[in-house]
Amino acid sequence: MSGPGGPAAPPDAVPPDATPLGDAAPLDGAAPLRDFPPLVDVVLPCLNEADALPWVLGRLPAGYRAIVVDNGSTDDSAAVARAHGAIVVTESRRGFGAAAHAGLLAATAETVAFCDADASMDPSELPRMVALLAPAVREVTPGTVTPGTATLTGARLVLGRRRPTSRGSWPLHARLANRALSLLIRLRSGVVLHDLGPMRVARRADLLALGLIDRRSGYPLEMVLRTNERGWSIVETDTAYSPRVGRSKVTGTVQGTIGAIRDMSRLLSAVKNSAVQNGAVKTSAAMNTASKNGDDG
Repeated sequence: MSGPGGPAAPPDAVPPDATPLGDAAPLDGAAPLRDFPPLVDVVLPCLNEADALPWVLGRLPAGYRAIVVDNGSTDDSAAVARAHGAIVVTESRRGFGAAAHAGLLAATAETVAFCDADASMDPSELPRMVALLAPAVREVTPGTVTPGTATLTGARLVLGRRRPTSRGSWPLHARLANRALSLLIRLRSGVVLHDLGPMRVARRADLLALGLIDRRSGYPLEMVLRTNERGWSIVETDTAYSPRVGRSKVTGTVQGTIGAIRDMSRLLSAVKNSAVQNGAVKTSAAMNTASKNGDDG
């Protein structure tokens, strides 16, 4: 999410062969892609990203459906998203978590991905992340036995570890804050992460089962903490991180970074190593309280 639209994406961030979904003609005799159930729903929280959206939506792989969540844009973000084939959801409550969760609730695909809408991340990398997920758990008729469903192999949450493509991709203050946050997460919860990256994928059923309630900047962290609390596997994989289009409203500014750290610190302060490792109920209760207090702040 970002502020008012900025300049066109730099050449190294906008591949010349990128084609917006709205401009792509279907094959002769083939039904439009939207007539088929999506393989993956891609949630794109959006605040004034009209300049970046054409490139972002044009990089979606076949079978990946964009759900652009307009979180109070004053530019043409919603119209641009619709023109490029995206579903547009309006979320009036401001906050990354509010927009991300609204997109999750609107999703219907078995797998859901989250990605920034500012062209700093390339959606074409999502299939590689989805391939690391454990197979989805399907309902089994009582009294039947389905081999291979008792034990899941693979990750339940896959995070994109941002790798800057240029010096201007990731401001120093944001990078240092991310490093400090990763260390705190490791000390408080035992989760070993290098980056709490916003680009991530998981099964929709798993995400809904987590009962996420933070609606501010703590949403990505709460997702990680609750996934770990359930004993589910979390995996990181490298993803490219390019200079964003336009002005950042969160980690691109010192004030935004401080706000994000404050929201996440509330959640981490409620976590104790022993509670997370034992899956204690009091950990969930403490995170619920922290998230609610954050929403009130």
